Amino acid sequence: MARMRRRKGVWGKYMVHLSVVLIVVVWTVPTFGILVSSFRGKDEISVSGWWTALTTSEHNVIGRAKSPSDAVEQDGKYVISGNLLNGKGYVTAFGVRIINPTEFKAGDTAELPGGGGTLTINRDGSYRLVSDTPFEGSTGRRIYYTAALPPSFTLANYEKVLTSEGIGQSFLNSLTVAVPATVIPILIAAYAAYALAWMRFPGRALLLAVIVGLLVVPLQMSLIPLLKLYNGIGDIFGVPAKTYLGIWLAHTGFGLPLAIYLLRNYIAGLPTEIMESARVDGATDFEIFVRIVLPLSVPALASFAIFQFLWVWNDLLVAIVFLGNTEQQLVLTGRLRELLGSRGGDWEILTTSAFVSILVPLIVFFSLQRYLVRGLLAGSVKGG
Repeated sequence: MARMRRRKGVWGKYMVHLSVVLIVVVWTVPTFGILVSSFRGKDEISVSGWWTALTTSEHNVIGRAKSPSDAVEQDGKYVISGNLLNGKGYVTAFGVRIINPTEFKAGDTAELPGGGGTLTINRDGSYRLVSDTPFEGSTGRRIYYTAALPPSFTLANYEKVLTSEGIGQSFLNSLTVAVPATVIPILIAAYAAYALAWMRFPGRALLLAVIVGLLVVPLQMSLIPLLKLYNGIGDIFGVPAKTYLGIWLAHTGFGLPLAIYLLRNYIAGLPTEIMESARVDGATDFEIFVRIVLPLSVPALASFAIFQFLWVWNDLLVAIVFLGNTEQQLVLTGRLRELLGSRGGDWEILTTSAFVSILVPLIVFFSLQRYLVRGLLAGSVKGG
């Protein structure tokens, strides 16, 4: 029996490790793909997946020859020559029609449709268009070919995002919104959670049930009522609309139910002996809260701070409704959205924008993670 238990324990450990590895892979691979795509150009992203950018791989490419004005006359024929690859990779096949870009091998000479002459593309990417009559048109002829291209990366996307007009102001606006909108709900929720966990008063269970019910209310349903309430209070006290105070209060209202619920469950699980000993020594509820509960609740406070900051930093809807989208008020997510263009024409910077916007949340996460671990250890020692 003991041997069977040990075997089950070993298999259980292996399954846990396997599950952790699987979760890490599922989360890491897409993130790594976005990172790779952020360093690729628009043309590369549109024709191939990010995994093809790591090694030399074949791509169907649509190139364009030089314009007819660049043609030179040689031996009574008109010739246009150039290079499609500029020393990067090599051509494996080409075609004269888009439906068959691999009709001819590199080095072959193909007849152009309609008697327009001949086309030769060599392995190194050099090409030669030859015609008995002058070439017509103002632009160069399209060339369809398949090439094996090495990995190619660029910083153009990051340069475009980081040097765009107003990006610095939007970054400061997001910080101005996110920091107070994270601190204020934590301060309020900590007091409320202690009261719901350790203080006895009428209606406590009903109040807790209402808080749990608010967790399932969609944010979109409460936006308009909350905005009307804020505007009504603002008219009474003369507070202007579209201010930082409004968005701080909005994020506080949206974040309080989850904050109170999480902190209340954690604080309610603290050792009863510590609370009773403090009361016997004459400590008030405020002293117990400040000197005992808060230090032991660092893990829960840090966890909610991470969630709340990530939510506020990545928010766009609440920021537009309560703060506005003027040049001086636009947050970072709104600025990055505008960089895409009115019709999303610059969609290649989406991946780059994602990593630019995730920089601050990563710093916050890793900073609070250190305090989170320290708080867990301190809680376990004091709780023992």
